[in-house]
Amino acid sequence: MHKGKSVSVVFPAFNEQEGIGAAVREFFATGIVDEIVVVDNNSKDNTSNKATEAGARVVLEKRQGYGWASRRALHEAKGDIIIIAEPDGTFAGKDIFKLLAYAQDFDIIFGTRTSKESIWDGANMNLFLRYGNVFVAKLMEYLFNGPCLTDVGCTMKLFRREAIERIKPKFTVGGSHFSPELMILAITSKAKCIEIPLNYRKRVGASKITGDLSKAIRLGFVMIGLILAYRLGFKKAAGK
Repeated sequence: MHKGKSVSVVFPAFNEQEGIGAAVREFFATGIVDEIVVVDNNSKDNTSNKATEAGARVVLEKRQGYGWASRRALHEAKGDIIIIAEPDGTFAGKDIFKLLAYAQDFDIIFGTRTSKESIWDGANMNLFLRYGNVFVAKLMEYLFNGPCLTDVGCTMKLFRREAIERIKPKFTVGGSHFSPELMILAITSKAKCIEIPLNYRKRVGASKITGDLSKAIRLGFVMIGLILAYRLGFKKAAGK
């Protein structure tokens, strides 16, 4: 609970048994999280059991993809304030307090991992990923007259419930390029948005996408295509 408002943390998860138990415990240890929802997206390992043992509520999502799992997670969360993050150790539970510090004045807070001072040793943020994320984020900022953006791929964000409820019906993406769609819909819904730097740590286990350079490049082009589709009107933004 934070200033009289309930707080939910949601973790989309696919084969995260190595780190998910520690992630759930770390976020609960902040003392202000009322519930943690883990959406198991067809994991082949012990993800669900590890999450349950740590105290999370586990929901299964059969439609494969980060977007589908995230959309289900945002639907399942019951809190007045909803924080989405990765359960792989890359994000610090204590950074919830950074996000909450802005929640009084903003509807949606995006995280960024591209600030050099916030990138920990061993984190998966080489020069290509860092500046690639900055480039695509700046493209979005320019095309949609958004807030200052430096990271299109950061998956830790905070939403006030009324803000996320306005944009949930507009979601269309089920894959790994869900994050830029969410950001576009947030900006075009006229929600008050801001981006803040978060700690970015070494991952527990192997990355499904950005650990492979060719997959990361393809994902970047898919994200750019999505952004252009919204800007050119092939997809309807939240304000339409």
